[in-house]
Amino acid sequence: MNGVINILKPPGMTSHDVVSFVRKTLNMKKVGHTGTLDPNAAGVLPICIGQGTKVSQFLLDSVKRYRTELTLGVTSDTQDSYGDVSKQMETDFDVETIRNAVLSFIGDYMQTPPMYSAVRMNGKKLYELAREGIEVERKSRLVHIKSIDIIHIKNNKVLFDVTCSKGTYVRTLCHDIGAKLGCGGIMSFLLRTKTGPFDLSTSVSLEEFRQKAEKYILPIDFPLLHLGRIDINTRVSKLALNGARLSYLDFLSREPNIVTGDTLRIYLESKFIGIATMKKDNEGKDYIKFSKLFV
Repeated sequence: MNGVINILKPPGMTSHDVVSFVRKTLNMKKVGHTGTLDPNAAGVLPICIGQGTKVSQFLLDSVKRYRTELTLGVTSDTQDSYGDVSKQMETDFDVETIRNAVLSFIGDYMQTPPMYSAVRMNGKKLYELAREGIEVERKSRLVHIKSIDIIHIKNNKVLFDVTCSKGTYVRTLCHDIGAKLGCGGIMSFLLRTKTGPFDLSTSVSLEEFRQKAEKYILPIDFPLLHLGRIDINTRVSKLALNGARLSYLDFLSREPNIVTGDTLRIYLESKFIGIATMKKDNEGKDYIKFSKLFV
């Protein structure tokens, strides 16, 4: 079996717990997730199986969307409501002040990963150091907040949807909004609603998956449908399957607007066989070079 499953991760399970569940259900070892979701969070967690694990990087790199609740006037060691509270204070901001602070984070900003995270430093995960009571200086890194849609603001609670780049910690975003307002803030709820093409509305619960597993396995190329497509001639199939470079003469058809440097889906007799990159030779003619094969 090969493909990808749009799993709805329940709160209280780690991402690895979900992988173990799928392994046991399908009785197979080659299973992996596509980006850690906090144990206490719920939502979309695409799981790759078999040769589907070869496309996991495309999902790791994809834009994510979350629904989250920010609670102002509180700070904790984990930057969420599950940690030890370190400070509490009354807040009395008007709605417009809060709104402006939240929306000011749209765009690029330098974010410092929290101590309770899976980021590695000197061979150890930060959360392992944090559990030992050790705090180390972390390098800030550039993240991108594509959009923030505020759903409501009530007292010290802000519910909003955020679309962000890979590597963005939503609880750190909540912490940073609170810091900007000078009152502190924690994430009190998190639901991942979208990862690349995988949406909450089409996700499947673990129980549904357990009962009819094969029904919910999507094709390997499902996460890649945003990439351009080229169909190649059957006469060069052996060359293609050996990962050889193929010239434009070997293209049976190609979608318009494909340019040099594009990552592409390659099909042979309508069957998805691999991922390749469009390049140009010394004469300026197009060719493709395979990077992954699925046969």
